Amino acid sequence: MRTTETEITFIKPFQLEPLVELQEAGTYRLIVDEELIAGLSFPAYKRVATHLEIPRISASTVVRQRLQVSYNEIHRALALDASNAAASGREPSA
Repeated sequence: MRTTETEITFIKPFQLEPLVELQEAGTYRLIVDEELIAGLSFPAYKRVATHLEIPRISASTVVRQRLQVSYNEIHRALALDASNAAASGREPSA
């Protein structure tokens, strides 16, 4: 098993299916868990879980939650955010 943490940035507030409330624009931590596919002659991994840590990284709070989200939904939301930012004349930062 391996875990990769990356930071993703939303320019505008966004909402994902598992989240009831609209989330603020900002930078969030995305955690992807993958497991090694056994029996291959080379290392290959398959994604087994994707989590989004809320609230955003810059929020002044001690309590954070990791919510399981769809990897594809995260990337659709980022693409929509980039599209909306471009339409309003703002460039995404990440």
